[in-house]
Amino acid sequence: MTSMFFYDFPIGQIGIEEEGGSISRIIFGRDNFPGNFTAGETPLIQKAASQLAEYFKGTRRVFDLPLTLHGTEFQMLVWKALQTISYGETRSYGQVAALIGRPKASRAVGMANHNNPISIIIPCHRVIGSDGGLTGYGGGLPAKRFLLEMEKQILFDKPGVP
Repeated sequence: MTSMFFYDFPIGQIGIEEEGGSISRIIFGRDNFPGNFTAGETPLIQKAASQLAEYFKGTRRVFDLPLTLHGTEFQMLVWKALQTISYGETRSYGQVAALIGRPKASRAVGMANHNNPISIIIPCHRVIGSDGGLTGYGGGLPAKRFLLEMEKQILFDKPGVP
């Protein structure tokens, strides 16, 4: 069974989906969810919401949640690589491609990044263009800018927070 509940965060409304005891999707806004779900909080959804609230307050940099991902082998490689990008840091699509051993696959990395179902927790917002510019983001470029600027500011203000 799939459950989803929506919460208001500084970046806007975010839906958190649980599937079979794991977080399976994070979405921006109610209108962006392409599927059926049972509306309601579960203990795991509440835990994820609590961790996201801590993230937005600057007291959490690493998430501790069970995740369920559905994707191709390549997408899984990319999503795993995204989880190695530290809080407040960025990587280019080319750098992520090199990290997974596919240095010429930056466009494919971009598509896998676009299809990341668990935004923020799997930090696809930390991937930028090779020129340092912001490129597409499922939550929109203002959301990507907000997340990156928030992380950098918190690092500056609270450098010792885990």
